[in-house]
Amino acid sequence: MDEELTAYLALNRVIGVGPAAFSNLLQCFSSASAVFEASRAQLSCIPGVTDDVVDCLLKGVEATNVELDILWLEENPCHQVIFFQHQGYPELLARIHRPPPVLFLKGDAALLHTPQLSIVGSRNPTPGGIENARAFSTELAICGLTITSGLAAGIDGAAHQGALDAKDGDKSGKTIAVAATGLDRIYPSYHRELAYRIVEKGLLVSEFPVGTGPLQRNFPRRNRVISGLSLGTLVVEAAKRSGSLISARCAMEQDREVFAIPGSIHSPQSRGCHWLIKQGAKLVETAEDIAEEILLMLPSVQLELRDTNNSKIECDEIILDLSGSEQLLIDALGFDPVTLDSLLSRTGMEIDELSVNLSQLELKGLIDSLPGGRFSRKLKV
Repeated sequence: MDEELTAYLALNRVIGVGPAAFSNLLQCFSSASAVFEASRAQLSCIPGVTDDVVDCLLKGVEATNVELDILWLEENPCHQVIFFQHQGYPELLARIHRPPPVLFLKGDAALLHTPQLSIVGSRNPTPGGIENARAFSTELAICGLTITSGLAAGIDGAAHQGALDAKDGDKSGKTIAVAATGLDRIYPSYHRELAYRIVEKGLLVSEFPVGTGPLQRNFPRRNRVISGLSLGTLVVEAAKRSGSLISARCAMEQDREVFAIPGSIHSPQSRGCHWLIKQGAKLVETAEDIAEEILLMLPSVQLELRDTNNSKIECDEIILDLSGSEQLLIDALGFDPVTLDSLLSRTGMEIDELSVNLSQLELKGLIDSLPGGRFSRKLKV
């Protein structure tokens, strides 16, 4: 590999050299190679460069374990790396404050230059949240948007899966997963199969070198990349203190659109979305609400809108073969989570009859069983 590219990768590996220090070093020296050849006195004058960083730089390129990155790049043609100054770096990401100097890629790198919408949310979502994430992702992927998320548990995983499952004739959905680890690792580990599917039909992205584990400090950095790649961010579910709100705040700071799906006023997983709406995020009820907004940002791109409102009405108007007691229970449920005691009071049923009807409605896919012995009607998108 070219000596300068190796030095660039090595500089990215030095602990304590974040995007700001990386930029300062390259501005003060002619190249990444020159950084490693500089003296202690020269390095100590650079803003953001600590004594520990200086010590690491003086040890040279070889001390950074950069060979791990080189071996990873050489082992598979779909493994790539792009640098901030080089052609191919995504334009939207380049506009954010302190963009990543290095991006490691695994999959279809061309997706970086497609119109993207990020979908994020709780790691512990409700069944309705999972359903919404999948449905919105599928619909928007069919419209022509690439769905970007963070490969995390919960809403992120559902968003990736919804995009991968999207089919419209010979068109299939695309998705980008931004990792908070090196691309030789998958976190959480049970998303390994999902990651393989993403590599086949989408793209894995990380700013972190090969071998980097799931360190807590790296997740906020990952979140700013998710929003930075995207025209807008949709928050499906989020508690008031949620990592998903970091992505939303990053999107606001980056002057990108923020969308939020409202929920029950009684649900902790809706409070983050309600807070965002109060801050100016656009309340959305259908995928079309988002697609229309994206069209205003991309006048030269024709996203293929589908009549989501009509499909919703049709779905709501399907008449199922319900018994009188099942219909009574459906009417009593509503969309807010309800306890067994509340249902007993609303319906006047005995506990045995209520339990049988709840089981029947769950088997028919009409209700969700929630933690804490609560139930709600299944949401439709």
